[in-house]
Amino acid sequence: MTHTPSRQAIVPFVSVDNMMRLVLHIGIERMMADLAAEIEADFRRWPLFDKTPRVASHSDVGVIELMPTSDGETYGFKYVNGHPANMKKGLQTVTAFGLLADVATGYPLMLSEMTILTALRTAATSAMAAKWLAPKGATTMAMIGNGAQAEFQALAFKAICGITEVRLYDIDPAATRKCATNLAGRGLTVVSCTSPEEAILGAQIITTCTADKQLATILSDNMVGAGVHINAVGGDCPGKTELHHDILLRAQIFVEYPPQTRIEGEIQQLPENHPVTELWQVITGSDQGRRDAREITLFDSVGFAIEDFSALRYVHSKLRATGLFAELDMIADPDDPRDLFGMILRAGATRAA
Repeated sequence: MTHTPSRQAIVPFVSVDNMMRLVLHIGIERMMADLAAEIEADFRRWPLFDKTPRVASHSDVGVIELMPTSDGETYGFKYVNGHPANMKKGLQTVTAFGLLADVATGYPLMLSEMTILTALRTAATSAMAAKWLAPKGATTMAMIGNGAQAEFQALAFKAICGITEVRLYDIDPAATRKCATNLAGRGLTVVSCTSPEEAILGAQIITTCTADKQLATILSDNMVGAGVHINAVGGDCPGKTELHHDILLRAQIFVEYPPQTRIEGEIQQLPENHPVTELWQVITGSDQGRRDAREITLFDSVGFAIEDFSALRYVHSKLRATGLFAELDMIADPDDPRDLFGMILRAGATRAA
């Protein structure tokens, strides 16, 4: 059977291999800086987007989520899981793929892997937020949790915020060794630490990014002094947090989308009416970021669909120039739109001949 799809039925697909080629072609730090700029631009037009907390299917071992949004012209969604126990099986904790579609026709524009892209956009979003919230002149970041996201976070903060030193700690020393090895020769002073207390010494920015699905205390209240910025990445689903409750009471808290963050973020520990500031309002100037040098700022990052939309649109914009995609025949497109059944019959007749 021979099937020759029309051009509008062909959907570009960005595989893992082509995503890696794209990252290497552009450069990891350059790509994260580009993504941060794209995400910030979309945050500036935040009111235009459809917004909903991600649709989550929770189990005892993890979560599977859909993250949809649209700006009225383009629609995007991401499928993503979070399964902390996967690491012990030699599997990724987080995997993802995403799709862009044309709102006018409903036809897909691109299908892409998003395991790598999510790591890039998460780090880019963290550093973009820190650009607005961290103390001026910050040079040192503590990275607590040295798993799959750690190197991306360190390099994003270097590229976007000017960090020159990263202090690593993980409960698993092998993870710290892995991270330090991967960051060697990339323009950062890398210090491997044996405790979280050691890691935060001299750090103006503290990033927490651990994987266990539990109400954990990665940072206790007495560990956090005045004037630091906390980038809390690991708490991203109900029952999974990293910070002591009292830190939240001392901090000025910034979030992506409150209805989602109150379910999944660090602020699930707080009353529903506890005040938070939406990051897009800081970026547009309608609300204030850091108010003084001694304030503790906290970006309660859980990841939001608009960030994935920005990342997918960025990748889509690079396809024509790079050719780093495959073509998928995934839209049935008969000559007569009313005759889908006849399309099957004609294919059968072609095969019989």
